[in-house]
Amino acid sequence: MLTLYFAPETCALASLIALEEAGADYKTVRLNFADGEQRKPDYLAVNPKGRVPALVTQRGILTETPAILAFIAQTFPAARLAPLEDAFAFAQVQSFNSYLCSTVHVAHAHRLRGSRWADDPAAIEAMKKKVPQSVGDCFTLIEGEMFAGPWVMGSDYTICDPYLYTVARWLEGDGVDIARFPKVQDHFRRMEQRPAVQRALSYQLAAAA
Repeated sequence: MLTLYFAPETCALASLIALEEAGADYKTVRLNFADGEQRKPDYLAVNPKGRVPALVTQRGILTETPAILAFIAQTFPAARLAPLEDAFAFAQVQSFNSYLCSTVHVAHAHRLRGSRWADDPAAIEAMKKKVPQSVGDCFTLIEGEMFAGPWVMGSDYTICDPYLYTVARWLEGDGVDIARFPKVQDHFRRMEQRPAVQRALSYQLAAAA
């Protein structure tokens, strides 16, 4: 059985949705970030980075959302969550997810985690003020150049879709109006209608209660 370490309202939601989409046999361990559980020895023994998600498998522990999503797609090929038979198409999936991880998520993190990059309070405040522009610019690129439609990669639902949905959930808090991006907004609405997404959200809410 797989074990997913997660915290509510984090990028770990993408992996939770993918596990539900795949019909995987898994369990979860919820971390309370408010209590600093991600920095305690028990969890650091699982993931020394002190972040989520982390997925415990029979072969070892995986971290970083793009890697976990790819593992889920490859472990449960019948769910058809990625074009595994086409090396180039699978690389395109990885490219999109890497952009969300390395660029969009980092832009978002400047609002809440500015202390990772600066100690000066004025610099941290300047980072926060920049977030609506930087995150908005990321989604302008996604909307105009990277989103094929009706799903991220085109006609087939892939592991890109739960990841984009998860990151898009942060737009309001980042001061970005999702209505600026009609394709992303329509995708967001359709994602929320999927049973796997509804189960993952219900599970996340229950765990947070």
